[in-house]
Amino acid sequence: MELTLAHSPDADDAFMFSALALGKIDTGGYSFLHLLKDIETLNRAALEGLYDISAISFHAYPYVSDNYLLLSCGASVGDGYGPLVVVGRDAPEGLEPATIAVPGKLTTAYLVLQLWRPGVATLVMPFDRIGEAVGSGTVEGGLLIHEGQLTYAREGLRKIVDLGEWWKKETGLPLPLGGNVLHRRHAGRAAEISGFLKAAIQWALKHRKEALKHALSFARGLGEGEADRFVGMYVNAWTLDLGDTGRRAVAELLKRGREAGVLKQPVRLEWAAGG
Repeated sequence: MELTLAHSPDADDAFMFSALALGKIDTGGYSFLHLLKDIETLNRAALEGLYDISAISFHAYPYVSDNYLLLSCGASVGDGYGPLVVVGRDAPEGLEPATIAVPGKLTTAYLVLQLWRPGVATLVMPFDRIGEAVGSGTVEGGLLIHEGQLTYAREGLRKIVDLGEWWKKETGLPLPLGGNVLHRRHAGRAAEISGFLKAAIQWALKHRKEALKHALSFARGLGEGEADRFVGMYVNAWTLDLGDTGRRAVAELLKRGREAGVLKQPVRLEWAAGG
C-alpha cells in the first residue's frame, strides 16, 4: 500500500523521515510517497483531507479533526524556544512593531503571537520572505519560523521576543508547534503506520551523521553545524513521543487559543490508537 506522506521541505522534517526516503527500514509492505509543501499549504490541504499522513500546525488541528487523528510521534516542540518576533537592527529600542508579517494564520506561530500580543495587526507572506521584508523596511516586524530562528542576526535583524521562551514562562510547558496527523480512513492501521514513522525517527537519531547528510540539501542557508543545531532543536525525545506532558501542552495551547478568541473552532483532540 502506498501512503502519501506530506511534510515541509525543511532540514528537520528531512532528517526525521530520512530512513523512509533512503529505504533504510523495513516498512512491511507499505511505501511512502513524500510530498513537500510549506506548512501553511499543508494546513490548507488538511482542510480538504488530501493526504494520508501530513505534518500540520497544532493550531490547525481543530479545523481538520473531522478528517484526521493526531499522532504522538513526529512532533516539533520548542522546549523554551520557538518562533521569533524580529525588527530591523536600527528599529527604536522598546518600540514594538505595529504590523508583523506572519507565515500563515493557521500556523502555531501565529496563534502564540496573538496570545502574546492580542489583536496585533498582521500581514501574511511566505515564511522565507519575511526576514527580507523586515530588513528592507517593507514591514515593521516579522514572525520567523524554520531556519530564520538561527540566521536572523546576520540578516540585519534584532529579536524582540522568543515566543517559545515566553510560553514556557507563562505555562511551564514546552511549545508544541507542529505534529503529524493520520487520515481517519487509516484509523484501523494507526498503530502499525505510526510504528513505522517512529522507527524512522529512531533510525535518524541513531544514524545522525547519515541522516544529517540527507537533511543538508534542505537546509536553506545553513552550514552543517547550524543544520545540526536546528535539527537538534526540533527532532529529539519529544519527536519520538509527546508523552503526557507534550499532549497536555497541546491541550493547553488550544484551550488558551479558544479562550482568547483566536481559535474559532471548538477543540476536540483525538489521538490515534497506539500512535
